[in-house]
Amino acid sequence: MRRLEIRDERWPLASAFVIARGSKTEAHVVTATLTEGATSGRGEAVPYARYGESIASVTAELEAARPAIEAGADRAALQRLLPPGAARNAVDCALWDLDAKQAGQPAWRLAGLAQPQPLETAFTLSLGSAQSMGAAARAAADRPLLKLKIGAADDLDRVRAVRAAAPHSRLIVDANEGLTFDQLRRLAPDFARLGVMLIEQPLKADEDKALAGYDSPVTLCADESIHTRAELALCAPLYGAVNIKLDKTGGLTEALALKTEAETLGLQIMAGCMVATSLAMAPALLIAQGAAVVDLDGPLLLAKDRSPGLSIAGSTIAPSQPALWG
Repeated sequence: MRRLEIRDERWPLASAFVIARGSKTEAHVVTATLTEGATSGRGEAVPYARYGESIASVTAELEAARPAIEAGADRAALQRLLPPGAARNAVDCALWDLDAKQAGQPAWRLAGLAQPQPLETAFTLSLGSAQSMGAAARAAADRPLLKLKIGAADDLDRVRAVRAAAPHSRLIVDANEGLTFDQLRRLAPDFARLGVMLIEQPLKADEDKALAGYDSPVTLCADESIHTRAELALCAPLYGAVNIKLDKTGGLTEALALKTEAETLGLQIMAGCMVATSLAMAPALLIAQGAAVVDLDGPLLLAKDRSPGLSIAGSTIAPSQPALWG
């Protein structure tokens, strides 16, 4: 008999995390643990208010699905049982972990993937004044890839300040739907001159049709506009890259399928995350293999990560060990 345990956990951040939509001082996550006999598998998810989710709503989804989950629903059944989102992600990743431990095989092998290798992650600078973001960039100037949150007045000054403070770092910017099309067209050429390699989700998800026919000097990456393969046909003509997050796809199962189809369409892959612990990053590292951009810095933003966690040296993340996940 399988048993499902649902927990909500709070993990304080090292400093406030600020984006165009607001700020947070902790990672509030839901963990699902599936136990069969002496073996357990775990998954972690982050409910996201932007998608109408909360700790309470995700917990309610899991409780409603509990009978089927505890009766033995597998990953394929789970795709029909729960919609894409944080609730399904927590259980899907727990099932991968449980299956791997029961089989005595790593999750990457069960998925038919090559053995994962260490990866270099971006490090995120929260939205702030040009001066404060420049100071944050100076402190992180040894990191090879910096991600800047933008989406307010004076965005160009922010990027200039970061570039001056971290002249050797590669840069990506994330607007979190905070720009208008006119702002994007005005800023993109300057961003290109400053060496920005990627702009994440510049426009609101329901306004990105304005991008049709726009030849951006910086690659545009869909984030809020794409959750699963269902949105891929709409996004492919508008963007050059897609940000795959397990909390959007509803777990590793759909994320792997989305990555395969996106690559077939010639899109670059960005492996992203919500702010969470190493348990949430571990399965995402399988999506991140071979990705053009890896943004799995959640544990680096915490005051303290869970133990055992991922081994991270500077910006380099080693593959997960079975004691954590998979």
